[in-house]
Amino acid sequence: MSAPRLSSTPLPGIGVRYDLTTRDSRRLSVVAHRDGHRTISAYREDDPDACDLSVRLTTEEAATLIDALMPAHHTPNLLSTTDLGLVAERIELSGSSHWNGRLLGESRIRTDTGASIVAVLRRAEAIPSPTPDFRLAGGDTLIVIGTREGVEAAAEILGRE
Repeated sequence: MSAPRLSSTPLPGIGVRYDLTTRDSRRLSVVAHRDGHRTISAYREDDPDACDLSVRLTTEEAATLIDALMPAHHTPNLLSTTDLGLVAERIELSGSSHWNGRLLGESRIRTDTGASIVAVLRRAEAIPSPTPDFRLAGGDTLIVIGTREGVEAAAEILGRE
């Protein structure tokens, strides 16, 4: 019996897919859509590539299920949501990104989307409040805050290859 394993895969324009392989070698996946919906899929025991069940949950249904599974929950990608309609999200910059090696200001994220990049996570370092002359690198995780629409637009810009 092996230990449970969790991996994540960015899905540009969609969200993030989390794949869990349990100690019993069962496969489950959750797609965290940018709009807040979640799709949970379970795969057959005899064929781990064959989906046995797939359920799409609304934001409220997903929150209820998370509370049932682990009351003190957090979602790694969606950091917070407020009654003001603001969200904070982690967006990973791929190694083949158009922005790899370019200055943050060149992306015009704040000007074009209204969303703000409030921090960059690079390796084991956190860089708070990066300035426009901050040089982006593949593998950076950008913490973006704004309206849902602004964050989605920022993700589209940052996902440019």
